[in-house]
Amino acid sequence: MDVFIEMLRTFTSEIAARPEGPMAFRFILQPLMSLLMAMRDGIKDAHSGKTPYLWHIASADSSSRKEALYEGLRSTGRIMFIGIVIDAIYQYKVMEGLVRPLEAVTVALVLGFVPYLLFRGPIARFARLIIRRRKPASK
Repeated sequence: MDVFIEMLRTFTSEIAARPEGPMAFRFILQPLMSLLMAMRDGIKDAHSGKTPYLWHIASADSSSRKEALYEGLRSTGRIMFIGIVIDAIYQYKVMEGLVRPLEAVTVALVLGFVPYLLFRGPIARFARLIIRRRKPASK
């Protein structure tokens, strides 16, 4: 148990040190790119009348949930892949050749997928409001 706690401490302290180190630009760039993908997909959702993304994931059956998660990962996949590569380069430079893949994947998920997950639904709702206002009133 002590080994696990020590690994967890190392994991959290190394991840917490990343925004202050080299390549800190990715802490702005990756969420921004993820936000752009969320805008693109949220606007598509608004036009097609889909349920907001996070709500759909939370309330759907397992097969529909898997499909929705896969769609989100497909949209953010390149962003997360680039994030993993950048984090691996960071680790190699800062930790003198030591690369920890789990840390790289965690950082890529937090920076690349979580913003997408949080913003796609609200963007779709906002876009739906704009679409409704632009439609002429039917008489």
